[in-house]
Amino acid sequence: MRSSLLAYVTVGCVAAGLALAAAGQKTTRLSEGRGGSPHDRTEWTIDGANISIEYGRPFVKGRTIFGGLENYGKVWRTGADEATTLTIDKALVFGGVTVPPGKYTLWTWIDDKGPWKLIVSKETGQWGTAYKEAQDLGRADMKTDPLQAPVEQLTIAIDDMPTGGVLRIDWDKTRASIPFTVK
Repeated sequence: MRSSLLAYVTVGCVAAGLALAAAGQKTTRLSEGRGGSPHDRTEWTIDGANISIEYGRPFVKGRTIFGGLENYGKVWRTGADEATTLTIDKALVFGGVTVPPGKYTLWTWIDDKGPWKLIVSKETGQWGTAYKEAQDLGRADMKTDPLQAPVEQLTIAIDDMPTGGVLRIDWDKTRASIPFTVK
């Protein structure tokens, strides 16, 4: 009887924890995209900060992505079509880059010889190939890891951590990630 009660309490706590974790993220389909890449808005609340990312979500479709479709040694639009947009209501700190509340675009420097870099740009509303380095708010090193299984559709997500979170970009066989704190 006691072990059955403990099992029910344990299952109930796990289910409640999963429900709370799922409640921390909301994804909304914005459009199917003109070029075949759906556009989504995904939202989180991390340490009281509301974070929204809007991006085009291309598919691998049998292509080699990094080092193929997206050459190394260049800035990548971090999505498809329009530039990926980050909107925040509290300051976030990525590496040594403090991003004040507001709206920004996210870009990624991809490299096979050194760390990738998250690029936060002050310019918004541009097409994803219209990157202007002069508009950089800052750049911070990202960690890259091979994924256990390939990810067919580009996915940007945030993992909630005890302090702050980790921004993850998963596509094909690669995960690029960077921790951040809320200021």
